[in-house]
Amino acid sequence: MQLLGKLEIKSKQKMAEFLNQEHVGRICSIDKDGFPQIIPMNFIFLNDAIYMHSHPRGEKLENIKSSSKVGFEVDRELEFLPSYFTHPTDASQADTLYISVVIKGKGIIVSDKNEKTLALNGLMEKYQPEGNYEKLTPNMEVVNEVAIIKIIPKTMRGKYKIGQHVDKSMRSQLAKKILERNTPTAKETLRIMGFEITGNDVKPVNEPDW
Repeated sequence: MQLLGKLEIKSKQKMAEFLNQEHVGRICSIDKDGFPQIIPMNFIFLNDAIYMHSHPRGEKLENIKSSSKVGFEVDRELEFLPSYFTHPTDASQADTLYISVVIKGKGIIVSDKNEKTLALNGLMEKYQPEGNYEKLTPNMEVVNEVAIIKIIPKTMRGKYKIGQHVDKSMRSQLAKKILERNTPTAKETLRIMGFEITGNDVKPVNEPDW
């Protein structure tokens, strides 16, 4: 339980920031046969709710109409840590640095045109931040041609593992090994961990505390 506490994201702001940095989330609803249906979706976290756009007909919409209880999950693998980082031969020592947010809540098919427009414009701002499009208004026909799914969270829990669970010395050693391995994600992982790259070395600039 002590380790789980250290891995929990306590800041709602950090969870919101993470959600709106990620492009794909997964909604889980229950189908007519009682099985969970999980679908990857574009989304935005706006006004303390998840919004997604959808074709106006489909199984997930029927599922939500039948049962409003839904789940939603977003995760990012930051860095795989090879077993040899901690032991020369023991494969069980392999680990992963990650961030994730899991939501349980109420799913709604939004009917209000103003709210639908708000969600659609929010999605465009997130996925096309450079602009070059006309903002939607509630009277536009396209607003009627799509469905908007809204998830109102009942619970929202985040977990992160970026080295905060080990002491400063071990975290610095881990950061150096990540830098040496030099995967495509290494530099971003080190930034998130709170390290600055200086030549062939790393320097801690802040403590990870979410």
